[in-house]
Amino acid sequence: MAKDTATAPAPRPPGKVRNVALVGHAGAGKTTLAEALLVATSALPRAGRVEDGTTALDTEEVEIRQQRSVSLGVATVEHAGHRLTLLDTPGSPDFVGELRAGLRAADAALFVVSAVNGVDATTVQLWGECAAVGMPRAVVITQLDRARADVEDAVRLCQMLLGEGVYPVHLVDRGADGSVAGLVSLLDPDVQAPDADRLRSELIEGIIGESEDEALMERYLAGDKLVQDDLIADLETAVARGHFHPVLCAAPLQGIGVDALLELLISAFPCPMEHGCPPVTRPDGGPTAAVSCDPDGPLVAEVVKTTTDPYLGRVSLVRVFSGTLRPDVPIHVSGHGMTDRGHPDHDVDERVGAISSPLGANLRTVAACPAGDICAVARLASAETGDTLSSPEDPRLVPPWDLPTPQLPVAVEAASRADEDRLATALARLVAEGPTVRLERRPDTGQLLLWCVGEAHAEVLLERLRTRHGVAVSTVPVRVPMVETLAGPAKVTGRHVKQSGGHGQYAVVVVEAEPAPPGSGVVFEQRIVGGTVPSQFHGSVEKGIRAQAERGLSGDRPLVDLRVTLVDGKSHSVDSSDAAFQAAGALALREVAAAAGTRILEPWCEVDVVVPGEYVGAVMSDLSARRARVTGSEADPVRDRTTVRAEVPEVELLSYPGVLRSVTHGTGSFSRRPLGYEPAPANLAVPA
Repeated sequence: MAKDTATAPAPRPPGKVRNVALVGHAGAGKTTLAEALLVATSALPRAGRVEDGTTALDTEEVEIRQQRSVSLGVATVEHAGHRLTLLDTPGSPDFVGELRAGLRAADAALFVVSAVNGVDATTVQLWGECAAVGMPRAVVITQLDRARADVEDAVRLCQMLLGEGVYPVHLVDRGADGSVAGLVSLLDPDVQAPDADRLRSELIEGIIGESEDEALMERYLAGDKLVQDDLIADLETAVARGHFHPVLCAAPLQGIGVDALLELLISAFPCPMEHGCPPVTRPDGGPTAAVSCDPDGPLVAEVVKTTTDPYLGRVSLVRVFSGTLRPDVPIHVSGHGMTDRGHPDHDVDERVGAISSPLGANLRTVAACPAGDICAVARLASAETGDTLSSPEDPRLVPPWDLPTPQLPVAVEAASRADEDRLATALARLVAEGPTVRLERRPDTGQLLLWCVGEAHAEVLLERLRTRHGVAVSTVPVRVPMVETLAGPAKVTGRHVKQSGGHGQYAVVVVEAEPAPPGSGVVFEQRIVGGTVPSQFHGSVEKGIRAQAERGLSGDRPLVDLRVTLVDGKSHSVDSSDAAFQAAGALALREVAAAAGTRILEPWCEVDVVVPGEYVGAVMSDLSARRARVTGSEADPVRDRTTVRAEVPEVELLSYPGVLRSVTHGTGSFSRRPLGYEPAPANLAVPA
């Protein structure tokens, strides 16, 4: 990021603010459309190209190289006396955290659909999620000029797959050669095009039906010729209610439809006051008064994105819901509810640094950020994505938004000794930046695991470690922790006797051992009769047995789920000691394992796989191939989702996120819980 000397758009009251997230599958043309809108508002002198790596919103090295968005791009511009912020979200399911952040900051979602590829399953799923929270939505059909573009079919798919309330606003006017010559607006009463009368009637009835404007309905039924100015206010009301969804068209590279889209964003999309604010509580969870989008109200803002800049340090993208955020003012930073993702709860007072208005990577200094607006704040040392900013005298907390738990583990190591010192700091920054990133040091294998959403997400994180943080890392195979247990009962003698001059070491123990129920760990008992092993050494024997079980018998596989009983032994009045009986206990456990034999166990997990109904069969078939036991399923007909419950070996889940995404076309998700250990198959039961 860089400071820009250009003048930022002037602050506006909430009624003159529009925050719009561009949403859609990868390759639909979101970034290209955003670039055209920035040029149309004179924020950019000319449009960059994704293929050339010159767009204003895709500036990361990995984005330029891959020619796709992997992070949330934000640009605030001014048009027709309004302040418009565009939030360009990534289309890949791997970067759902960035997408959800964009939706959190926005007041409406503009779904971008390619006229070539139509509506994919991920878009349908995301549309349903927006509908569930009442997010106002509209659709824009892009890539009209591409070969195989079929606008009419794309509109038909939108109406069929996205549900009720989807109405086209534009018709495409094509020249004699089939090229796009322009657009015809159905809001124009004099529109002349095939089927235009029917489509215009449906559009007007949809607008009036949602706005409930009886006067306008009477005029329409009386046969009055309604013009665009008559409909635009009711169109805004209809869109804001979240049940009316206009479908527009645009060919950004030719500039066709861009001005009309921009006009509709300003005149017909809801402002922050219409969308409302999220619920708030006290940091301890206690109740507090609701807030509204009032610049003079109590300060409530949220960090929706965090980045680390080599020159500016930590930069936080902030959406202000209530009050006004000003530089050099103390604030309270509160983060709660994300401990399961490696973000511990925290409450810290800080002072606000410089406040800027973003234009991609360029930051333009502003004097303040009022309610309804989005800004970038530099050097909030403790703020992480999802944290709430409020007044120290009146701290508030906005509950975190819904995010998937990362399920793909990547084992990382510093490539060299010089990188080891910087690796911990760099990984901590990645976790602070991404709410869908989790860091774990596994005590049973010693590996450092970076939990990611998917393979593309992992690739980007590793690239950021190298380019942004200057740390070279290597990845190694993830090791699944195996354990061992006894194959049967045994009774042995552990004899530790040494004499080398002076005090010797003398301890003899007789133990009986047998397998214990799963989850028992190591159970130690004693049935000593007659004091053959003095009572002060019973704990020593137990300590030696437990230490040997934790170390394991071979490699790094601990011994678990066994019951060991001390039944007899011998001691010496001079040479017996705590250390000697610990050694005898450890030796006895090794003798037990040799006599009874052991079985290698692997960890299993309980999983809940949530998929659309049409993919249940494919998911169950894949789970069966992974040695899973399907324990049940539960259908949700309202959401068209089925939850498949199964028990699966952990080793079979290492690559499951990518497989599930492929099987369900990006619409499936799953969660896991540890279940316990079960005998491993012969191909896995190899020496450690």
